[in-house]
This record gives sequence, structure tokens and C-alpha cells, in this order.
Amino acid sequence: MNIGADIIRARLRNQRLWPGPTATAHDVVGWFGAVQAQDHGGARWAVAQRANGLAGAVLDQALAEGTILRTHLLRPTWHLVTPADIRWLLRLTAPRIKAQMAHYHRESGLDDETFTRSNRALAAALKDGRQLTRPELGDVLQRAGINLGDTIALGRVMMRAELDGVVCSGGLRGRQHTYALLDERAPVVEGLHRDVALSELAGRYFASHGPATIKDFSWWSGLSIADAAAGADTAHPSLECLELGGDRYWLSRGHQTPARRPAVSAHLLPNWDEYTVAYADRRLLITDTHAEQLSSRNESVLNNVVVLDGRVVGTWKRVLHATTVLVNLNLFQPPTEEGSAAIDAAAAGYASFLGLRGEVALSD
Repeated sequence: MNIGADIIRARLRNQRLWPGPTATAHDVVGWFGAVQAQDHGGARWAVAQRANGLAGAVLDQALAEGTILRTHLLRPTWHLVTPADIRWLLRLTAPRIKAQMAHYHRESGLDDETFTRSNRALAAALKDGRQLTRPELGDVLQRAGINLGDTIALGRVMMRAELDGVVCSGGLRGRQHTYALLDERAPVVEGLHRDVALSELAGRYFASHGPATIKDFSWWSGLSIADAAAGADTAHPSLECLELGGDRYWLSRGHQTPARRPAVSAHLLPNWDEYTVAYADRRLLITDTHAEQLSSRNESVLNNVVVLDGRVVGTWKRVLHATTVLVNLNLFQPPTEEGSAAIDAAAAGYASFLGLRGEVALSD
């Protein structure tokens, strides 16, 4: 038995990358619990590969309508989340993010009194459905007598307002993100007890990312190892724990991974895709030799990577033209004929997602 291959095969299926997309964008985000999204274009493509027939504009429309939201939670970075999940996830994970940000707040001269004043000013500016960009809200704060001094401090104030449950994403205005009031975008519901929230998040993570370890879950969620383990233990009726290669992996109970795939699968994953970013240990994704090759290029598995049968085999970049997109591939070694056809199909899927004609080129 090839344990590594079994884990990879199960992850591809649970991550909704194989056998193919079967859900809506909202369903995909809800399945994962949260999808990393500081790069908007990458997040659109990450969701699209797992959603049925999704074009890029569909996710933008979901953000505009508020059926999917973007905010800081889990870790100090943006994630996509559903309105039904945003509040309990914030209550569970915001305290540790605030603690991690405390040093940076002091660095910018920000304290609790400042955050109280800024949250009040932001809430007043955004009420009645108004959606404003970050620079516009910076002007609002300036007029309220809150002089932040630079855009870094403004970014930290806006993150704190997200963590405090005051604001979340509005719709896009051109290429600019806007903010809206969370109370107007997500229902105010009774919060989950912390133990229940830990169990719920563990169940979501291991169902969508498993097989994975407690350390993986701790990294992804931003929770302590103790809290991550407690969440897995309380979610145990829906999960099972397996000893694989001397490590303990958790996954959904009763999960069945097919013995083999009928064909080679290939994906052009964006940077910070859940398939690569959501694990503390990424050694299964790439050989040591190939990891060294990436490092020599100042790249990593968290960049735009070409994945063949679940393993990283190179990187990719795009060049946009008026009616076409050129996908430049930088592969570690020439693929088989079957692998090459699968990669070409993945590139064609990306072009279709953009609404452009696709071309593929191999870097020397």
C-alpha cells in the first residue's frame, strides 16, 4: 500500500478537485468553512475549480449580493465565508488574531479607545446599505478626528473592525473592494457555545481537507494545538482517526477513496489554494528535489502551481491579452502524453473561466 498516494487521492476528492465540480460557489465555501482569499483573483479561480460551470463574474456577483462574504478570520488574512458561518467563526478565532496583532497595534499607536471610536465612525458611515472603499473610510475617520498617519495603520483599523464584527466585505466597485456593515450582510443569530464551535470547525476541516493531522488543523484554523485536539475529539462521532505511516490522520467517518482514478487529473492551482496552504506539513505534495528547485526560483508550493495526480510538478503564470490568455508552464520534467493532455485541458478550463481563448507555452 502506498500511504502517501492514498492520502493524496482522498484529499483530492475531499477538496472537491476530483472527480469534478458538482456544487455552487456558496456550497463550496460552506463545505470548506472558510477559503483563503487575500488574492481575489486567485480565490475566484480556487472556488471556480470546485464549483459547477462557474465563471469569474459569478463570484463577484455573490460578493455583491452578500451570499459570500470576505473578512479576516482563522488567521490574520482574508477568507471567504458564508453569512451563516461568519459570526461563530469570528467569535471562535478573532481573539487569537487580536492577540497576534497586539504588537502591530502598539507599533501604529492604536489602542482600545481608538478602536472604539473608529468602529463607531465606521458603523455610522456604512449604515443604510452604504458601501465604501478603504480610502473613503480613511477620509471618514479623518473627519471624525481619528488621525492614523498612514495606510498601514488604516489597514490595521479596518482589520480590527472586521474582527470586532462591525464590518465585512461589500461588493466590488470596479477593481476596488468595498466594506459594508456586517449587521446588514449577515443575520444576527445566537452564538454557538465555544465547545460546539470547536467541534463544528473540526468537522468541517477534516471533511473537506482530510486526511489531515491535528497539527494541520491547528495551522489552518489558527487555534492552539490543545483547542484543535479538543475540537477533533468532540467531533469524533462524525470523524475517524487512522494511523498512517506512524502519524495520526483524521477524516470523515465512512469515507471511501476509490482504489484508482480512471484518468490522470491535472489542476492549475492559484496561489494560497486550500489544497496547498491548509496543511502544516506539505511534504506529500512535492518531492524534496522539486521543492529545492522551487526554492532556487524564490517560489514555493504556495505559488501558482501545476498539480498532476495530486502532486506539484511545476508552476504557471498567465499573460493576458485582449481576447486570449497565455498560460506559461514551468515544469520540473516533461510530462507523459496523458499528463500533457490533462494539463492542456486544465489550461483550457482556466481560459474558459476568464472568458478568453487559451494558449499554452512551455518555459525552457
